[in-house]
Amino acid sequence: MANRFSDAQPCDATLTVDPGICGFPCVVTACSVGKWTVTVKITGSECKQILRLAECMNTMSIQELFVPMTRNPVYIAAERAGCHTSCTIPSAVLKAVEVAMGMALPQDVFIRFEPACER
Repeated sequence: MANRFSDAQPCDATLTVDPGICGFPCVVTACSVGKWTVTVKITGSECKQILRLAECMNTMSIQELFVPMTRNPVYIAAERAGCHTSCTIPSAVLKAVEVAMGMALPQDVFIRFEPACER
């Protein structure tokens, strides 16, 4: 079986994620390996928590994608890895998985701070 993460074979979804003030961007890659199964890889981060999360990422099925947050394997792994509650990387992983499975179209996501309103 060919390595799905080699430069020669593009994957179904690759996201560059800049999580903000922490300064630890990463790349999330999801590649379909079956009709409803994808492999997930997180690379390029120097964040200790994201490195631990990356070690937990392997394959994900459609059943795992649609379980509630409290039972979702990505969020469970993020908690075990010590990720900050507001870390955007786990959400990015799930977005990549959705696109790789054909459950969503690739669309950029933004969180933008607006000027504070006067009190």
